[in-house]
Amino acid sequence: MTFNLVTFATTFAVIFLAELPDKTMFASLAMGTRMRPLWVWFGTSGAFVVHVAIAVAAGSVFALLPKSLVQVVAAALFAFGAYTLLRGGDDDEDDEDAAPRVLGLWPTCATAFTVVFIGEWGDLTQITTANLAATREALPVALGSLLALMSVSALALVAGRVIADRVPLKAVQRVGGIVMIVLALWSLSEAFLG
Repeated sequence: MTFNLVTFATTFAVIFLAELPDKTMFASLAMGTRMRPLWVWFGTSGAFVVHVAIAVAAGSVFALLPKSLVQVVAAALFAFGAYTLLRGGDDDEDDEDAAPRVLGLWPTCATAFTVVFIGEWGDLTQITTANLAATREALPVALGSLLALMSVSALALVAGRVIADRVPLKAVQRVGGIVMIVLALWSLSEAFLG
């Protein structure tokens, strides 16, 4: 059995472009301004591994769950993220250059994993991966999809770190909180308006 590079490249390109404007990219960016980006990337990558495995192994599994329920849970997680970002930093008011508080490796990974796992459930990229896996070889589809998702997350995290290094922490927290509120509202609108 040979590895089909055309299938891999096609999958990578399609998933990468589909994920760029996705809410998960913005969630990664926001988490990367508040937490250690590498740890966030470990968490998001773990969620992507699970999603790609599910999509490739059983493309229709996610269709069994009520999409509106998944979107409401995602909205709640984004709202919690907004609350965390907007309330944080008051004790750092005197020290403008203070580093952002970091939760620790496992809590950061778990938070990133949970936000992405729920936010991506039944998402366009998961559906696309499942559709591609149904019509092409599974391994190149799985690897192309996984690398595309991990690349977009890494891009968002690098951008988040660059922003955090150049913009005061309070401003980053406020913008990140507003982004999370928008993502929560977006998820709720998807839950109730389809």
